[in-house]
Amino acid sequence: MPASRDEILNALKTLLRPEQFRDYCPNGLQVEGREHITRLVSGVTACQALIDRAIAADADMLLVHHGYFWRGEDETVTGIKRKRVEALLANDVNLVAYHLPLDVHPELGNNAQLGKLLGVTVTGDMGKQNNNPIGLTGELETPLCAEALAALLEERLGRKPLHVAGSANPIRTVAWCTGAAQNYIELAWKAGVDAYITGEVSEQTVHFARETGMHFFAAGHHATERYGVQAVAAQLAAQFDLEHQFIDIDNPV
Repeated sequence: MPASRDEILNALKTLLRPEQFRDYCPNGLQVEGREHITRLVSGVTACQALIDRAIAADADMLLVHHGYFWRGEDETVTGIKRKRVEALLANDVNLVAYHLPLDVHPELGNNAQLGKLLGVTVTGDMGKQNNNPIGLTGELETPLCAEALAALLEERLGRKPLHVAGSANPIRTVAWCTGAAQNYIELAWKAGVDAYITGEVSEQTVHFARETGMHFFAAGHHATERYGVQAVAAQLAAQFDLEHQFIDIDNPV
């Protein structure tokens, strides 16, 4: 029997606690579709390609990490935003998006899932922002040289990371924060770790890593944030007996 949209949204609200975040976009239902849900598609970003694939899969709900209506963007529904929203409305597909709440969930979030994927034992975080952890810190099961850690990232994430070399010592402790978190590199350094892993890189990040001797790895915004939305969607599918499909629209960034 199909689950109701409101039941699923209430479960997501209980799980991810969006009210505790001051985010850059609205969390939860962004575009309303049909009331009853049987098929759930998850993905990283609600781009046109993902919407088209979700429609082809006959999805009732599309759950993503990167949705719409970001702070500071043009508020008008024109151009590519109009085409995306029009496709969702024309096919009665619900768009549900969670940003920061999906990053920091202690078990299903992007940071927790990336640590699990890499086999890192979590020991703490790099600090708190509005009482929520900024990334995580942890220890590798076995100390690795920088080349071996880069190879592990490439194997697990399917893309070669950008590596800024630090000291010649083996890497035992790491800090990480998925997505565009390169500006947290100083917090990682203050945490005293051997290496910092995130998705993106900025010009100044390279100099900071070189001058502190801490290894830095930019493993891809998209590549590091594939896993939280899959974990949350899988839990929803089990809870509400939904068909679930994760659709990966690759992005080199």
